[in-house]
Amino acid sequence: MTKADLIDVVAEKLKLPRGRAEALIGQVFDCMVEALQRGEGIEIRGFGSFSIRDYKEYEGRNPRTGETVHVRPKRLAFFKVGKELRERVNENRPSESPGRSGSNGSSGTNGSGGGGGGGGGGASGGTVGAPPASTGSGAANLS
Repeated sequence: MTKADLIDVVAEKLKLPRGRAEALIGQVFDCMVEALQRGEGIEIRGFGSFSIRDYKEYEGRNPRTGETVHVRPKRLAFFKVGKELRERVNENRPSESPGRSGSNGSSGTNGSGGGGGGGGGGASGGTVGAPPASTGSGAANLS
């Protein structure tokens, strides 16, 4: 679903003109971005939470050339799926056979674990340009 699709659905369900629905959705997203810019977390019960993770500078590699490149410190938005949303998304899926991992419902989005050690979110996954794998980032760059 794109932002335009979301605007159309909201306009239809709330019987709003498309322009008002667009303004509403835009305002919600703007408020969320502003809160994240201030370093505040956003928690939407039953859906999930957004937070900001700070990453230190490090030396990375250009995958094409193998050349060492300096990666500046950065802040990235991170989303952790809520329990209710995770359950609703998976409620009509057939059960996986025993012995296969991932069926315990503990995974978040973007390959992040649903809790656990270290950074409070992830065991696997990552983002292009994210720090070395030891942080297990499931972050998404907002800029």
